[in-house]
Amino acid sequence: MTNKRTLSSGNNTAYAVLLSIGFAHLLNDMMQSVIPAVYPLLKEKFGFTFVQIGVITLVSQLTSSLLQPFAGWFADKHPQPYSLAIGMGFTLVGLLSLSVAISFGWILVAVGLIGCGSSVFHPESSRVAQLASGGRKGLAQSIFQVGGNAGSAMGPLLAALIVIPYGQGAIGWFAWVALLAIFLLVRIGNWHKQQLHAAIRDRATSAKAPAPRFTKRKVHTALFILGVLVFSKYFYIASMTNYFTFFLMDKFSMSVQGAQYCLFAFLAASAVGTFFGGPLGDRIGRKYVIWGSILGAAPFTLLLPYVGQNATILLAVIIGLVISSAFSAILVYATDLMPDKVGMIAGVFFGLMFGLGGLGSAFFGWLADKTSVQFVFQISTLLPLLGIVTGFLPNIEPKK
Repeated sequence: MTNKRTLSSGNNTAYAVLLSIGFAHLLNDMMQSVIPAVYPLLKEKFGFTFVQIGVITLVSQLTSSLLQPFAGWFADKHPQPYSLAIGMGFTLVGLLSLSVAISFGWILVAVGLIGCGSSVFHPESSRVAQLASGGRKGLAQSIFQVGGNAGSAMGPLLAALIVIPYGQGAIGWFAWVALLAIFLLVRIGNWHKQQLHAAIRDRATSAKAPAPRFTKRKVHTALFILGVLVFSKYFYIASMTNYFTFFLMDKFSMSVQGAQYCLFAFLAASAVGTFFGGPLGDRIGRKYVIWGSILGAAPFTLLLPYVGQNATILLAVIIGLVISSAFSAILVYATDLMPDKVGMIAGVFFGLMFGLGGLGSAFFGWLADKTSVQFVFQISTLLPLLGIVTGFLPNIEPKK
């Protein structure tokens, strides 16, 4: 990664850096996804209610969501090349704590530490991805995102193979993954440090910054609509990620491991679908990708609660493929609105993603306790219909 060709910027896409940060995203989100993957184990071992399961996710995702905008803003003002490795250290401590936790409070502290690591990782790594994009921002964001989705898909699979058979203590084995990620992020930090020095030299010889491209009203309108879209997408994904296993076990009497494999299929399909959203947005326009991704998933989500076992799994895979392509397009669209605040915007949208996911998990957990898991899926399937508001997004891109 220290080769001069690899480290080139400007009009050249630094693929080695993009692949490295994508792989680091895979490792980070794989560790993050272990938390919901072991919910059945924790629920059985400690006798937790669905509300307590929802609160665990709420704490994990709110610690990351509330801190991410600040972390992104600070990174824009004062870039710290090695902050990614430091943030991963919080994840390492959180995993070790979760593996030995003996109470609900202890578990909340552990997942909070893991959330703090995520709050540093996502905005800063998004900045690195755009810096390495060479102008192909959709492609860069998709490479970065597909790593995260692949990691999210692997978490339940590894939990089924490692944690479920060997118990809570096996969560500590993922500490080796955190150490690998720290090593990789230190190397990425070396590259980032070189780019920062080059940027300082360029600023010293360049003219003053150009005027903003868009009016404040257009920016605020677009950001609000994007927020609604993120709400619809991640409230729905919260129901799938956290309660799809319970839905399958309740409706079809699946085993815990069988349900985990089905969740893996959904998340793996999401990882595949993620890759196409960014490059497709570069080619045809991000607004159209967002529209087709969220609203396009609605027919399949509406059918899912009412079909048989095989059709349920097939629909889950299709939904994962379709709905997953939106986030890369949303994030690049948002950073195009405010190109001088990439870290802050990435922090806001990743924070919104995690925060809404946490709220959705807590809400659906409360609803499941009051009604049933099947009712949760009947209600959540309506959320992708909100994708219709994409039509109100301003056209900020040249016609393709």
